[in-house]
Amino acid sequence: MKIVNLKFQIFNLQFPILLTFFLFIGTVLADETNRLIPSTDFQAFDTQNDAGGSVSLRWRISPSDSPNVEYAIYISTNKDGPFDREALRIKSNTNYKNASFHVVTVDLKKIYAGQDIRTLRKTPYYFQLVMEGQGGKEVVPQIASAKGYGNLFNLAEWYNLIIMLTFSGLVLYSIAHARRNPNIFLRKISGLDAVDEALGRATEMGKPVLFVHGLTSMGSISTIAAVNILGRIARKIAEYDAMLKVVNNDPIVMSVSQEVVKESYLEAGRPDAYNEDNIFLVASEQFPYVAAVSGIMTREKPATNFFIGYFYAEALLLAETGAETGAIQIAGTDAFTQLPFFITSCDYTLMGEELYAASAYLSREPLLLGSLRAQDIGKAMLIAFFILAEFGVFIRALF
Repeated sequence: MKIVNLKFQIFNLQFPILLTFFLFIGTVLADETNRLIPSTDFQAFDTQNDAGGSVSLRWRISPSDSPNVEYAIYISTNKDGPFDREALRIKSNTNYKNASFHVVTVDLKKIYAGQDIRTLRKTPYYFQLVMEGQGGKEVVPQIASAKGYGNLFNLAEWYNLIIMLTFSGLVLYSIAHARRNPNIFLRKISGLDAVDEALGRATEMGKPVLFVHGLTSMGSISTIAAVNILGRIARKIAEYDAMLKVVNNDPIVMSVSQEVVKESYLEAGRPDAYNEDNIFLVASEQFPYVAAVSGIMTREKPATNFFIGYFYAEALLLAETGAETGAIQIAGTDAFTQLPFFITSCDYTLMGEELYAASAYLSREPLLLGSLRAQDIGKAMLIAFFILAEFGVFIRALF
């Protein structure tokens, strides 16, 4: 009995010791398991094909990489630190260059906002890589350094240079060809072919022609195209000895329109027929402008209405009012939301890019004709390229 009690007492003494020992071993093993294995081969280098405002970093992947581990990159302009400014932070399972490295780009302009790009290029930058996870932090002992250098050309976009040179050569060739042959073929645009008919009708009836700009300013490309078309129409009206009225909602557009119409009358040899009061400002707000123009159409009943430019909700109101007066209506806009209303209410409608082609179509000037022809050829080449590319993808999928 004494021997049994003695063994039991010895066991009671050994059990806490053994339990403490095994707990210690388990903690050590757990710490070893959670311990981060630092990455190696940490490098910094200039980012290619940029203006010099960034630096690229790369480092070898670590066996500890996982969704729960992050890489933090700290930057300094001093080799010895302090590295207290965080430049970038990523998950360790992202930004793979290949199966062996992580690659990231640090935007120096964002980190040192307000500094001149030339200052950024002259300064060497030092980077420290830190791994952070459940096992704590692990600082990679290597300090990487690099400067940002500006490149004159972005070689990664060489194809843009090829496209620019090809298209420029095509434009120059087309202009030269148009000068030798001004009657080169252009696709028929019904709305523009009807301009002479519409102006002739106004002349026979002794009624005015009304030209309505869109609501955008001279900064809009559609307004610029509308003013160009106005110049061609004004010249024909001067030759036909008809009356032209141009309504505006922007004083700058009005001033430009007055000069354009005046120049057109001068080119037609009829400067005495020009009346500045026929190009006037109606209203600066949208719906007061619509009400005023609708009133003009109702009272004076123009024989022909031109709606050229960029339009908003007023498109249908103007077109329906003009249709009620029995006028021939020719519209042109690149506002695709308003095209259905013009197509429904007007006799002819210039759609999209036809608005920009109208000036060349009406004037037959070699410079404009050549540019327009080159654009059409360029579009045909792009369409053919896309078709061939899709066909190549289809063939590759089959085989």
